[in-house]
Amino acid sequence: MKFIIKRRTSVPVRGRWLLRGSQYLLFFAGILALGYVGFTLLDTRLYQVSAKQSLENQIQVENEHIATAPKPAVKNGDVLGRMDIPRLGVSVAVLQGTTSRVLRRGVGHIKGTALPGDTGNSGIAGHRDTFFRALKDVRPNDEIEIQTVSGRFRYQVDWMKVVAPDDTSVLAPASESELTLVTCYPFYYVGPSPNRFVVRAHKL
Repeated sequence: MKFIIKRRTSVPVRGRWLLRGSQYLLFFAGILALGYVGFTLLDTRLYQVSAKQSLENQIQVENEHIATAPKPAVKNGDVLGRMDIPRLGVSVAVLQGTTSRVLRRGVGHIKGTALPGDTGNSGIAGHRDTFFRALKDVRPNDEIEIQTVSGRFRYQVDWMKVVAPDDTSVLAPASESELTLVTCYPFYYVGPSPNRFVVRAHKL
């Protein structure tokens, strides 16, 4: 009877160190990624609270007629108001501009369009995976409310449609007060989305 003795193959010392080093590297990379996500979510939540308080302070100042000097020009990142879509449970600060920092903290007023509440077509953009995710369930006749220093404005949804990213016709000026919400589409697409989801509403 022959006995076959199998030799245990061992990983070279250098290979073991490389393997262990890779495991540690991936572990710490995961920790850093989770930490960044947590910091971003916390920063966004705290900023929403701060932005809404800032809006309330602006409204109070306006009501008390404390400010006698002309209003300063709107700058990128300024708080313009608050948007609420009651049926969808959306309540988010509206900021000026559409930079990545602005859209991480709220929804952004698109430069060149009318300001919310003013006559014309007011464009507001938001990320599909954060504040505008709920737009996937929007319906005609849904009500949208925007509170600004000038007052509270109510809009009613007319239609929704999907357009190409370079289709700017949806932001064309209007003779009446309208609201256009824009986000990326499809909502659950992985990577840069190929289209835009547009919601149009008119002022009541």
